[in-house]
Amino acid sequence: MLGTKSKPSNEKNLTVVANAAKDSQDTCVVAAGTTIEGKFSATENVRLDGQIKGEVKCSQRLVMGETGRIDGNVRTKDAIIMGTVEGELIAEGSLHLKSTAVIRGLITAKNMIVDEGAKYTGECKIG
Repeated sequence: MLGTKSKPSNEKNLTVVANAAKDSQDTCVVAAGTTIEGKFSATENVRLDGQIKGEVKCSQRLVMGETGRIDGNVRTKDAIIMGTVEGELIAEGSLHLKSTAVIRGLITAKNMIVDEGAKYTGECKIG
């Protein structure tokens, strides 16, 4: 289930809240070419190929494609990153930076895998 609340059509700000049952395997998809400005929160898995400017909270797994970009802080259970994050990235479980990942900011994760070619600038706290 995806609910949106937006300002008049001439403004670009959008707040998105995605909700699902706790045991759901649903995935919220933010397609390439989509830009969200503001807070984004999801209780299910998220596939991000678009752009989010603002805070991102994902209760499950965040998978960011190569065209995905987040300018803001991210908190998620698990993450697979192939795109760009500028801001604090917190993964309560595992974080996998694929070869095309670019992270600029503080990384905090319980476990982290970094593929050859992935780039990160900033402090990294693992464990």
